[in-house]
Amino acid sequence: MITSTQQEHVDAAITSRRSIRAFLPTPVEREDIEKILEVAARAPSGTNIQPWKVYVLTGARKEQLSAAILQAHDDPDAARQHTEEYAYYPRQWTSPYIERRRKVGWDLYGLLGITRENKAGMHHQHGRNYRFFDAPVGLIFTIDRILEQGSWLDYGMFLENIMVAARGRGLDTCPQAAFTPFHRIIQQQLGLPENEMVVCGMALGYADHAKVENSLITQRAQLAEFVKFVE
Repeated sequence: MITSTQQEHVDAAITSRRSIRAFLPTPVEREDIEKILEVAARAPSGTNIQPWKVYVLTGARKEQLSAAILQAHDDPDAARQHTEEYAYYPRQWTSPYIERRRKVGWDLYGLLGITRENKAGMHHQHGRNYRFFDAPVGLIFTIDRILEQGSWLDYGMFLENIMVAARGRGLDTCPQAAFTPFHRIIQQQLGLPENEMVVCGMALGYADHAKVENSLITQRAQLAEFVKFVE
């Protein structure tokens, strides 16, 4: 039986989850990483196939991957050779999605003092993804290519479980689709087998609350905008 106090703790872990874009160098204990992933693996999946695979990067190996991706990211000719294997975002933007996308983007850039004309600033900020925003732990997630859309839905629940379990331990995260265009570099650096496709990355660590970008709180639609009770 779940008590009211336990309910409050679960709700707090969910509602306090945010995409953190600046982390402290404070190490995360391996025991905590393992426990977060163990708890997250209780996510439901169709016929219990458990489609997730996780590569945990710390220290020099994390820095090596970051350096390799940033080298391509900072070279326009090289960057054009790297494209995502699956479409994360819609190919055609319509309302209300485009307005929500623009708002969160400009809200973040506004906090950082990056104007629309500052293309170099935008490029630099986007490149911070590939350093996992200086988090001490970087996670790369892959899925078997033979699996279909249902397994990707299951995967999302696994990712959410990681983020909530991290919050329950005072840790923060940032899920990162930004890694997907550089899947060939990731495959080479991590020795991924051919049957594995990169789903996304994720930064894990302790938020640096002194950084202005971490003050960003994104808006959520009111219940009436997306819920209809059918009675």
